[in-house]
Amino acid sequence: MVSSPLLVTFTLFFSLPFFFYFAPQTFHLPHFAFTVSDDLDDLVLFTRATRAAAHSASTTSRLGTTNPKPKIAFLFLTNSNLSFAPLWEKFFHGNRNLFNIYIHSDPSVYIAPPGGVFRDRFIPSKKTFRASPSLIAAARRLLAAALIDDPMNRYFALVSQHCIPLHSFRFMYRSLFGNELTILSSFTFFQSNYKSFIEILSDEPNLYDRYEARGEHAMLPEVPFEEFRVGSQFFVLNRRHAVTVVRDRRLWRKFRLPCVTEEPCYPEEHYFPTLLSMEDPNGCTRFTLTRVNWTGSWDGHPRLYTAPEVSPDLIFQLRQSNYSGYDYMFARKFSPESLVPLMDIADDVIFRD
Repeated sequence: MVSSPLLVTFTLFFSLPFFFYFAPQTFHLPHFAFTVSDDLDDLVLFTRATRAAAHSASTTSRLGTTNPKPKIAFLFLTNSNLSFAPLWEKFFHGNRNLFNIYIHSDPSVYIAPPGGVFRDRFIPSKKTFRASPSLIAAARRLLAAALIDDPMNRYFALVSQHCIPLHSFRFMYRSLFGNELTILSSFTFFQSNYKSFIEILSDEPNLYDRYEARGEHAMLPEVPFEEFRVGSQFFVLNRRHAVTVVRDRRLWRKFRLPCVTEEPCYPEEHYFPTLLSMEDPNGCTRFTLTRVNWTGSWDGHPRLYTAPEVSPDLIFQLRQSNYSGYDYMFARKFSPESLVPLMDIADDVIFRD
C-alpha cells in the first residue's frame, strides 16, 4: 500500500499545473500569469532556435567563398493593424536580400493581412497584455523565429506598429555593419563582434520600486538589486545576444512572476537590460536606436505625434542623439493619421540621408 506522505507528494506534484492555471483568477493577481502549456510550447520553440543557432556556424562554412551579405531581421510586435506598412515598404524597397520580416500579432485581435514584403510574415503568436511578461515572451518568440528561419540574420530589430524609420535602409545597414563588409571574408565576418543597441540604465529614480514589484525578495538570489537594470522596450540585438535571450531559463523564471504592485511593473523594460547587463555588459552600447519622447507622457505611454506635427524639421530633430557616434534609426509613437504627411516627405526627407 502507498504510504500517506508519498500519496500527498504525488497529489501536490500533479496539481501544480492546475494551480498555475487557476492562480491568477483565485488570488486576483493584477498581471497576466503563464500557464504550463504556454511554457512548454515556448520551450520547444526556444530549444529549436538554440539548436539552429548552434548549427549556423557550420552552415556558414559550407557557403564557401560566396561571401553572403548579413541580414537585419525586423521584428514587428503589434496588437493592431500595421498602419505604417506603406512607409516601411518604401524603406525596404530595393534591398530584398538584406532583410527579413517577422510579425507577432495578438491572436485575439483581427489584423488586416498586409501585402508586399509583409505578406505571410506572421509567426505563431499568443495573446499579449500591456506591462506584463507576455510582452517579453512575444519578443523572445520573434527572436526565436528569426534565428530558426535564416542563419544570415545577424541583427534583430524589435519595433512596434507605432514605429517609423528615420533614415533609409542603406544608411541603417551601413551604420550597423560598416562599409568594410565588402572586403571581409566570410570567416572574418562571422567571427566579428558587433555590439547590441539596447538601453541599460542603473540610476532611474524609481528603480527599487520596480525591483520590488513582484515582492520584496522575489528576485533573489538570481537577481540582486545591484544587478537590476531598466531600459527601453525596443532594441537592436546582435545574433550572439539574440541566442542568449532565447536560451535563458534562469532569469526568465523570475521575470515571469506576476507583479503584486501595479504602477512600477513593466517587465519588458527590465528583463532584457538586466539579462544582457549580467551576461555581456561590454557587448552592449547601452543606447537604443529608437527615439521616444516622454515629455507630456500619460499612463506610462510616451508622447503621440499627430499628423499636423509631421514635418522635415521633426524628422531632423528625432534623428539627433546625445550619444556620440550614433543616430536614432526609428521613432515612436505616431498616430495612424500621420501616414499621409509622412509619405509626402518620405522620398525627399526621411530616406534622403
